[in-house]
Amino acid sequence: MKNMKATGIVRRIDDLGRIVIPKEIRRTLRIRESDPLEIFTDREGEIILKKYSPIGEMSTFAKQYAESLAQVSGHTALITDRDQFIAVSGGYKNMMGKGLSHELEDKINNRETVMASKGERNFIAISDGNGEEYVHQAISPIICEGDVIGAVILVENDDKSKMGEVEQKLVLSAAGFLGRQMEQ
Repeated sequence: MKNMKATGIVRRIDDLGRIVIPKEIRRTLRIRESDPLEIFTDREGEIILKKYSPIGEMSTFAKQYAESLAQVSGHTALITDRDQFIAVSGGYKNMMGKGLSHELEDKINNRETVMASKGERNFIAISDGNGEEYVHQAISPIICEGDVIGAVILVENDDKSKMGEVEQKLVLSAAGFLGRQMEQ
């Protein structure tokens, strides 16, 4: 398999068929307790574990939804799973595939909706990369069957286009809709 690198770590399978994924690997790959992992096998006898992203499965749909959200709102629309940006429309295309900031992870894991402008106490960086030049943000977690699976975000870099109740309702309804879609 391409891009595979040896870690030098060897683990034994226990009597229940379990194997422990080392803490360093879990930390590096941001695998948390109770995260779902997909299991693949190949002809060479390799077993590949991959983080499962239910909303990532819907990336085409999420992309179309982000495009429509950007058109309706006039702002940049972003959709994330729990680890990265899976759909971006209306600007900031460089955010696609970037990891979420720890502040954003905390907000969505705590199921918080954020409405903020730069300089306000609750304004957060949304990605772990640099180059974010927006001044307003609206963020809502996507919840599916009781689990947080991602977020819907609107950002705006025009200081005069402050976000308000309309944008808050847009991200809340978009997140609710995507969460319900995933339940089907």
